[in-house]
Amino acid sequence: MSEELIKAITEMREEDALKITTQLLESGTNPLDVLEACRKALDAVGKRFEEGIYFLPELMLAGEMMNQITEIIKPKLAAMPDRKRHGKVLLGTVAGDIHDIGKNIVSFMLDVNGFEVLDLGVDVPPQKFVDAIQEFKPQVVALSGFLTLSFDAMKDTVAAIQSAGLRDKVKIMIGGGQINEEVKEYAVADGYGRDAMAAVSFAKEWVGVK
Repeated sequence: MSEELIKAITEMREEDALKITTQLLESGTNPLDVLEACRKALDAVGKRFEEGIYFLPELMLAGEMMNQITEIIKPKLAAMPDRKRHGKVLLGTVAGDIHDIGKNIVSFMLDVNGFEVLDLGVDVPPQKFVDAIQEFKPQVVALSGFLTLSFDAMKDTVAAIQSAGLRDKVKIMIGGGQINEEVKEYAVADGYGRDAMAAVSFAKEWVGVK
């Protein structure tokens, strides 16, 4: 039935995806296996987007399905013995930007791949990132931004982390619609990811997971 879930998500059949998720959990399927099926489905959706088969509306719907499925799965995950966690990732869309589709998918993929994620949401000012680093103590900080105005906000956020004396305690990745190597250098980040799996790869590399 996991294959049915992958197919339902990939084909944008929201109602079926939620129904199958519930059936899988009620039948005793491991919640982590359900999350893995979702991860595979998101990979497939991402490839269709890259190939020009899917567009922004499909990505938005996929992100919304992930949010709903995660809410269904959370109680089951909470009842499980402690899951092994690789490390902590602090995540948020920078100040002035309210886009969250990509951020939400990255958050989901990091969680599925064994990271404890704290998502600060959207339009997050630099000081809020600084405060969260001090409290949450992540190894990785992920800054998301879709608009070009987010480039300055990313640079300001990294600078604020530097000024607070926390820069050498975290690795910083950036990601979003128009992010590239040049923006990474401008923001003084450690890496940029083209997609959610790139974010996962960076996080694993930086915390020493093979």
